[in-house]
Amino acid sequence: MNDFQPVRVSEEATADRPWLASLVGTNDCNTILLDLTKFVAGTHYEAGHALQPRNVLKSGLPLGKVTATQMYAPYAGPTSEVQTVTITGTPTGGTYTLTWSGQTTAGIPYNATAAQVKAALDALSNIEPGDVLVSGGPHPGSVVTVTFAGRYLGDDQAQMTASAASLTGGTTPAVNIATTTAGGASTASDGTEVLAGFLATESMFATGSTKTSGALLWFGEVYADKCPIPFDPTDVTSVAPGVNIHYR
Repeated sequence: MNDFQPVRVSEEATADRPWLASLVGTNDCNTILLDLTKFVAGTHYEAGHALQPRNVLKSGLPLGKVTATQMYAPYAGPTSEVQTVTITGTPTGGTYTLTWSGQTTAGIPYNATAAQVKAALDALSNIEPGDVLVSGGPHPGSVVTVTFAGRYLGDDQAQMTASAASLTGGTTPAVNIATTTAGGASTASDGTEVLAGFLATESMFATGSTKTSGALLWFGEVYADKCPIPFDPTDVTSVAPGVNIHYR
């Protein structure tokens, strides 16, 4: 039986790949085998749907080579700092503030969404758009998670502090900050801590597959902040032999 599937056309499926800084080196690719058990839906690939049942690995993914199997998996570079913001005491009104690296936010509503927390942090003079990713919420019932990215990707960060003085209602409302993942050096030791290159094009695979082929870009110029998994090139301390990637 023929197996024809409609193909979704996107920037990543054409030559117009936003992470690729120039056409130099686009032919310097090696055919590789990808270990699909190491990739995560939503982060590394788009899950299939009724019209396109196959999953699609995103082009531009940074890759490392698993020493034991010689297959490729997501690059496990330096770990990004992750901190959580939790409100206790069930406040019914008011605001709280976050302080990081000497800068304090404007008042954040007691029932703020992740977007509102991000907006408050982005307004600080030492945080630029893209320096923090915020998820979870809304307060006060759900935890808000702050992941340091952009210029602070892969670096150990001071823990934020908070003031709950302006929260009202409830029973002794408070704001607790916890570091759930400390930023710093890679914790991987399977070979993926070494950058091997980037997935040059989208790669489709069927649900349930454990491996698929792909094209590895090992020479060229890359916009690091436009890759599907943004990373700070200054944190890339080691690369596989032969890899020659320039970042912009």
